[in-house]
Amino acid sequence: MHDMSFNPAMAGAAALSRQDDRAPAEAGQALDGSRFHVVEHHPHNGTLLGFWIYLMSDCLVFACLFAAYAVLGRNYAGGPSGAELFDLPLVALNTAFLLLSSITYGFSMLAAQGRSKPATMLWLAVTGLLGAAFIGLELTEFAHLIHEGAGPQRSGFLTAFFALVGTHGLHVSFGLVWLVTLLFQLGKHGLVPENRRRLTCLSMFWHFLDVVWIGVFTFVYLMGVLP
Repeated sequence: MHDMSFNPAMAGAAALSRQDDRAPAEAGQALDGSRFHVVEHHPHNGTLLGFWIYLMSDCLVFACLFAAYAVLGRNYAGGPSGAELFDLPLVALNTAFLLLSSITYGFSMLAAQGRSKPATMLWLAVTGLLGAAFIGLELTEFAHLIHEGAGPQRSGFLTAFFALVGTHGLHVSFGLVWLVTLLFQLGKHGLVPENRRRLTCLSMFWHFLDVVWIGVFTFVYLMGVLP
């Protein structure tokens, strides 16, 4: 008669045997010796699609700010107008800084396509310096206006002006933070696919801000100095 009593040692050995049988499958090999591959189900270019959706939502934000300026742009409330406040040569210089930064970012994208990490980082650094110069001049303009008593609370025109131009400047500032972070990532990991995707997203964001600024320069500053 067979002994049907429970043997802990035999039970443990059987469990180890089952674990060993599963090991090849967990390591990427089936029990019959054939190999298999785990496919990650991630939509191709899903990140870029999501970023395009974000940019479209940002377009709505700026469209609302432009609409508010169109309504309030002539409400001076007895205060100064754009023709009295705007320093057009200074604004033109600031515009040149931002447009040049768009060109230098294009050079960094070309360098990334050529798999040249040093050139990519160099042109990104130049882009960051031009963007920082743009923000510096804009803050100087804001400080001068507030010192002259033309702050955002002075009139509807100035409220809409500070809201529109300030929101754009805030976007450029966030873009600079993103750019510096990307420089660190490139320095550490190089032009891996993830960093090249981040370069593309930041490129879309940066060129979008250039397009918005052209609208600001034309609609706010150039039309603002007209009588």
